Amino acid sequence: MSKIPLERQEQILSWLEQEKSLKIRDISNRLNVSEMTVYRDVKPLIDEEKVLKTSGGIAIVNQSPELAPGICQYCLKESKTRLSVQLITKKQQVEHTCCPHCGLLRYDDIKEEVAQIICTDFLQDTTLSAKMATFLLNADINLNCCEPQVITFGSRKQAKKFQLGFGGELYNFDEAIHEIKKQMTHGCHCDDHS
Repeated sequence: MSKIPLERQEQILSWLEQEKSLKIRDISNRLNVSEMTVYRDVKPLIDEEKVLKTSGGIAIVNQSPELAPGICQYCLKESKTRLSVQLITKKQQVEHTCCPHCGLLRYDDIKEEVAQIICTDFLQDTTLSAKMATFLLNADINLNCCEPQVITFGSRKQAKKFQLGFGGELYNFDEAIHEIKKQMTHGCHCDDHS
């Protein structure tokens, strides 16, 4: 095997140590090679579990629960600030997920470690405790995020009004976790969006 791909792999790992995540196009530009070459270079790193594939890029495999800012702790896609959910652990570490779908699934995975879970009211753009929120699943609106789509509301009354226009089903915190897990077993996935 040529040393050139190995040297590129070492360079990519070095950048990831510093930056935690990289886009494939940025690696391509830095190394002055095609994106296809970058994909070939990172495939063995992914196979060896040295790096994780993300939406449009890669992230370093991290033994600690914190990923680079802006990376979803659950699906490893970029976090969207408007939809993102924060989980604060009992050790005062903050984890981010790209959307309530991933936030609820991540919470379910580590609930014994979570001190607080915070989401954003979809209409008011204010933060609230996810445990007090109303969750609307499968509304007829394209959020371009994980499926089944989940929208959070601080007011059940507002959620019902939104539901009248866009459909979907309303759930409390525990019901929403149960329903997402149920729908995930029937074929919905984090990668179901374009």
